[in-house]
Amino acid sequence: MAVSTSFVVTPKLENLLANPTSSSPALLGVIGIRALPMNNNRNKRGLIQRARCEISPSKAASISALEQLKTSAIDRYTKERSSIIVIGLSIHTAPVEMREKLAIPEAEWPRAIAELCGLNHIEEAAVLSTCNRMEIYVLALSQHRGVKEVTEWMAKTSGIPVSEICQHRFLLYNKDVTQHIFEVSAGLDSLVLGENQILAQVKQVVKVGQGVNGFGRNISGLFKHAITVGKRVRTETNIAAGAVSVSSAAVELALMKLPESSHASSARMLVIGAGKMGKLVIKHLVAKGCTKMVVVNRSEEKVAAIREEMPSGVEIIYKPLDEMLSCAAEADVVFTSTASETPLFLKEQVETLPPVRDTRLFVDISVPRNVGSCVAEIDGARVFNVDDLKEVVTANQEDRVRKAMEAQAIITDESKHFEAWRDSLETVPTIKKLRGYTERIIAAEIEKFLPKSGIEMNKKLRKSVDDLIRGIVNKLLHGPMQHLRCDGSDSRTLSETLENMQALNRMYGLDAEILEEKIRAKVGKK
Repeated sequence: MAVSTSFVVTPKLENLLANPTSSSPALLGVIGIRALPMNNNRNKRGLIQRARCEISPSKAASISALEQLKTSAIDRYTKERSSIIVIGLSIHTAPVEMREKLAIPEAEWPRAIAELCGLNHIEEAAVLSTCNRMEIYVLALSQHRGVKEVTEWMAKTSGIPVSEICQHRFLLYNKDVTQHIFEVSAGLDSLVLGENQILAQVKQVVKVGQGVNGFGRNISGLFKHAITVGKRVRTETNIAAGAVSVSSAAVELALMKLPESSHASSARMLVIGAGKMGKLVIKHLVAKGCTKMVVVNRSEEKVAAIREEMPSGVEIIYKPLDEMLSCAAEADVVFTSTASETPLFLKEQVETLPPVRDTRLFVDISVPRNVGSCVAEIDGARVFNVDDLKEVVTANQEDRVRKAMEAQAIITDESKHFEAWRDSLETVPTIKKLRGYTERIIAAEIEKFLPKSGIEMNKKLRKSVDDLIRGIVNKLLHGPMQHLRCDGSDSRTLSETLENMQALNRMYGLDAEILEEKIRAKVGKK
């Protein structure tokens, strides 16, 4: 939608452009203007002229100025809506070897958000990092530049070349991002359809993001709505009924790979890690008939709590972390699910373990992996990771497809609600600036009137005059304000609302003030 507009540069913005400070390179990067040497007045005048976009009276100059307006970087950042983008790699697009290098521990999410929002074109950010996915959600001033900056940041933090990340990443924008995170929260994008753990992980993004600068209104609103969608899908479609989790799939895989001479009740089971995933592994082992297992963990407290939840007759033996290798020596199946960023088992360690009757299985559901891939080279050892669980979750496809279709109908409905809410945010800066503009006029006119009137006003009379003027102004503004509404409550389209908004910006010169706020917000983070 093209709308003819004019651009007003306030003295404040002109001063920013004409008198660059040490932060100016970042400032110019934000509004898309190439930094020029400021050692001569001609460059200063040229930069200011580009921002001012003055239209001369002649027809030829008018056409030229309008063309300049269409391509102006400044105009782009004031007229274009910031985009929500997801740059991600998941179990569907990238191998575990890459995902583990990109993984960001939960404790480091606030730092990652701060670093992302420090990039020139990123306003808001969130990190969703699980064993199956690593996704960065951002609100970006520019789609192309935002993607470029985030991808380079991912390469820098992981050590993976940009070219390699680009081969495996997926990119989604705006409504497609909404669709994606709603599907993720509903469990439709999971390896195991409808699994509940991903909803808990989405909730954790919001919990960790609370109070973090950069986890702003758009991104936090997106994730909060995703939680609502996840709950609604599970309630209305019963999609989680009978669904398996990553942990239960790991147990199923281990039992499938055990030799025929072994079964759950007789195989010696070792679980390393008593966190959420480890606890679920233990529960599923018990459900499959395992009555005795060893659990290795840093502290006994969590293991004791899990033991209390188990039925009588189930023996759970706690061992400290420094006895891990000796415990592995006596195990037929080793499950690993810790947050360790370095492998717990490497080839040289496993080679020292005594052989078992058949084959020792390592089932690693951690990302980064707890078991080095080199362990698979050892005779008598087999290694499985989260990417190998696909074998377990191919059953009941027909029922899964039906439930997914029901969930998609809910997601489509909720996506409309979220997009309407986000559309309503688009006019907020204009509404605020228009209110501020009228407040300044009211204050100035009252101050001009008092000395001329010769009337000494007490507080009560002054308030009455002030209320009278505000009442008149509010009635005059009611019509324009109504035409800035776009929350789905009437038939007005977004394009109509944006045309009205841009007309008001043009008439009252509000664009430059909005731009200044964007620039100040970005430069303030440098």
